[in-house]
Amino acid sequence: MNIDQLRELCLSFPGATEQIQWGDDLLFKVGGKMFAVTPLEPAKVWISLKACPENFAELTERPGVIPAPYLARAKWISLESADALPDAEIAQLLRGSYELVLAKLPRKLRESAVKGPVLKGRAKEKRPGKPNTRK
Repeated sequence: MNIDQLRELCLSFPGATEQIQWGDDLLFKVGGKMFAVTPLEPAKVWISLKACPENFAELTERPGVIPAPYLARAKWISLESADALPDAEIAQLLRGSYELVLAKLPRKLRESAVKGPVLKGRAKEKRPGKPNTRK
């Protein structure tokens, strides 16, 4: 997977945005929280992303996958190269990272980040001629 494919995949998730931060790192976020980061210049890691806590130890035992520098305590992993794992598995891990971060957002932020506010039940019709006295 190259950087263009990575970018296309991450930005295909509902509400996902990108931002360059810390000089030359490309961050992918949802609701203002990052779910993946990749350096734009050569570095020791190719990409870092949040992993499911249950799979963190198993993933970091695989060749080319390490605990993410500075983020391992939050169960983030780093791939040392783009070919450390098959593209399909990287795509699956990125989707999982996105969903883990999305799930931790407050409900209103999560709803607005993904698809806008969701109305529960039927909206009340406003009757003409009645002033709104609620403040």
